[in-house]
Amino acid sequence: MTLTTEQKKTVVASFLGWTLDAFDFFLLTFLLTDIATEFHTDVPAVSKALFLTLATRFIGAFLFGMLADKFGRKPILMLNIVSYSVIGALAAFSPNLGIFLALRALFGIAMGGEWGLGSSLAMESIPPSARGMVSGILQCGYPAGYLLAAVVYGLLYGQKIGDFTFGWRAMFLLSFLPALMVLFIRSHVPESPAFVEGRAQTRPGLLETLQRHWGIALYAVVLMMFFNFFSHGTQDLYPTFLKKQHGFDPHTVSWITVVANIGAIVGGLAFGALSEKIGRINAITLACLIALPALPLWAYSTTPFMLAVGAFIMQVAVQGAWGVIPVHLNELSPGAVRATLPGFIYQAGNLAASYGGPYQAGIAEAPGSSYGYALALFAGVVAVCIIVVIRFSPERRGQVMTVLDREVRAIPEKV
Repeated sequence: MTLTTEQKKTVVASFLGWTLDAFDFFLLTFLLTDIATEFHTDVPAVSKALFLTLATRFIGAFLFGMLADKFGRKPILMLNIVSYSVIGALAAFSPNLGIFLALRALFGIAMGGEWGLGSSLAMESIPPSARGMVSGILQCGYPAGYLLAAVVYGLLYGQKIGDFTFGWRAMFLLSFLPALMVLFIRSHVPESPAFVEGRAQTRPGLLETLQRHWGIALYAVVLMMFFNFFSHGTQDLYPTFLKKQHGFDPHTVSWITVVANIGAIVGGLAFGALSEKIGRINAITLACLIALPALPLWAYSTTPFMLAVGAFIMQVAVQGAWGVIPVHLNELSPGAVRATLPGFIYQAGNLAASYGGPYQAGIAEAPGSSYGYALALFAGVVAVCIIVVIRFSPERRGQVMTVLDREVRAIPEKV
């Protein structure tokens, strides 16, 4: 894979934007029990913040995507990063659970815009032969953000500097840091060549495009619903599972989560690259198949070491499948709405799957149940659903991307 210096900077910016976005989101997953204690409530009540964040992301994907299709990927990506950084940090000042939940809903709107903006900017700026690897790199931003949150939580949470203690509020203040990314994007990242090429030409709007391609859009939303169940169902409550069911301390929870996300990064890179050789659909199928035999080790082991091994394998599978999604959705999307449609489809799927966290927590805390059972149930069922659904997907691997509907397909669409 050979990229120019500007293309490499574009990929780095898109990767870091998604990494820091995920960092802000996953900080919450380590702090559910502490927030519940301070606000005198239980984990399922606080986990509604996960639901609200996921449920509102489709609004941000639509709003920021529409702005990017009109004004350009680069300036709206900068606006988006500043938005999620500021709103994420404001959660530190929440006086009660209601305000906290409202701020996380607003954070979801801001978070929802980044994936579509970053992936369209990157995919429109690189040669077709590099898309599989870059897709894996971009999607690895999500587990990299989770890994970063785990490291920060393990190193800082509960630490004292004089009279100051790093509690959950101080952790949310770290959400200000991603705003510094804007300086790098402003100085080093060029606008998408495809957007520049088609800026002066008349392009169809989102509604017109959806009318013409409603079948693939609806299918993709269903697919992304299952994908979001797959990722959030194996990630969001895992730290709570380690703390509540196994009684592990923050350090142990942190290093197990770090190992899991190293697996996620390995999976994303490996299967993103593999998709260039065996195809997008086959790569996703293979990744999901790996998840099934990993279930007992991941959810029912009793020692930290074996849980870490299971978590590593599970996240190789989960993020391996996800590593193909940025390129797959961008290749399926008409060029005129590429900043809007992939992100909107992704986040609409998120909306459909958004209540998974509270639902899982409810199952886990029901009499006679456990977090291990709730996690295994979700992961197993959803992995099978993705395997079935992805086999019906069209594939447009290698097509030339422009902002107009005149893409040239290197590989015929699968029917």
